[in-house]
Amino acid sequence: MTILITGGTKGIGFGIAERLVSRNEPLVLGYHADEAAAEAAVARLQALGASAVAVRADVGAIEGCAALVRAAGEVVGGGALSVVHSAASIYPTALLEADLPRFTEAVQANGLSLLYLVQQGLAWMGRGSSVVFISSAGARTVLANYAALGCGKALAESLVRYLVPELAPRGIRINAVAPGLTATTSVAQMAGSAEAAERVLERGARANPSGRLTEAADYAAVVAFLLSDAAAFVQGQVVHVNGGAWVG
Repeated sequence: MTILITGGTKGIGFGIAERLVSRNEPLVLGYHADEAAAEAAVARLQALGASAVAVRADVGAIEGCAALVRAAGEVVGGGALSVVHSAASIYPTALLEADLPRFTEAVQANGLSLLYLVQQGLAWMGRGSSVVFISSAGARTVLANYAALGCGKALAESLVRYLVPELAPRGIRINAVAPGLTATTSVAQMAGSAEAAERVLERGARANPSGRLTEAADYAAVVAFLLSDAAAFVQGQVVHVNGGAWVG
């Protein structure tokens, strides 16, 4: 099984990629623009013993998703393809102040791109393939300036459910994982600065019932489970991995 990880060269996506090295399966990392980060990610995974390549593509566009999946398909060989969709477009904005073309692009990248990837990837998917979308609490809980991400992820969660009756008869699983607050560069982008992000992270750790932020090992283990044969009968679920945040 070849595993395509969008947004796989940084942040949550790279944390998942590191965890999946132990599966000894080819990893294809999708990225948007940061070539230095992509090269560093591939070098790190190869040092751990992985077969890994990085492919530049814009998952907010149908053509970008098609190119990315084709590149992953070339790696598949005689196996099949699974997809972990972790890429996200960060556009901090309130709804009434949003630039509508930019907001639309963000919702495409954060939501509709899941459908783009699945449609384009069907040619390389088969029984045992698994699709895992990386969501967040913001898909269901209103967070300040998070609408472009939250609305997109809510759309993708709906797509997960609607795709189940079409994918399950093919032996393909689709689910979502929603990590809690995690220390990534995206938090700084959302917060507006590194200092503001640090304050957000500190407050989040104190407020979490488990007393800390979500770490890569937490969500990556759940993704690995959903990609495994042990999850063969798990379909259409959104698994929140957040230490108990947002409960009640």
